[in-house]
Amino acid sequence: MASRTDTVAGVTLPDTRLAREATELVRDTSTELLFHHSRRVFWFGSLQGRNRDLSFDPELLYIGAMFHDLGLAERFRHSGRRFEVDSADEARRFLRAHDVPEDSVRRVWTAIALHTTPGVPEFMEPEVALVTAGVEYDVLGIGYDGVSDEDRAAVTALHPRPDFKHRILEAFTEGVRNKPDTTFGNVKADVLAHYVPGFERGDFVSTILDSPWPE
Repeated sequence: MASRTDTVAGVTLPDTRLAREATELVRDTSTELLFHHSRRVFWFGSLQGRNRDLSFDPELLYIGAMFHDLGLAERFRHSGRRFEVDSADEARRFLRAHDVPEDSVRRVWTAIALHTTPGVPEFMEPEVALVTAGVEYDVLGIGYDGVSDEDRAAVTALHPRPDFKHRILEAFTEGVRNKPDTTFGNVKADVLAHYVPGFERGDFVSTILDSPWPE
């Protein structure tokens, strides 16, 4: 793991008590896979922010990145809520316990809650936009060529991604397998359709036509 003052690809890890405690919490409660992924999301989100000439709070971006997948952990698998909301609520509890201003708490909560909702975060505050941008870069490769080969290699040398495509899909599957209804209308329905035999995807049109309204 990087020391707290490390600079990678021209982006420096926030050297604050809040960032250090977030690092420890996520490292202790998440998996190695998700820890490395979350750290990469911070660096790739920051690099996308630089590309877009956005002014953002690195500490808030870091908290959003670190907590964004925490809701996939085993203890949340029977919550009945979307994992994004579980993740966002854990970040909110953490931030409020550190007396962070409510506007900052709201930004982080929103960034995490919307990180799997394409087409919306990019029009919101920079921290919201860049958590999603970092996730989309690391998971989907969106904007791949917008980061230089050298910068990409520096980030992945610090936080490697061996067999990441298959391992992250497995993590998504296990995180939402027990609450399939939470995937209605979002990208995780695709995951269960591929990896959970017998899963039946919710259909928006059928939901409307089969509603109790007579017309």
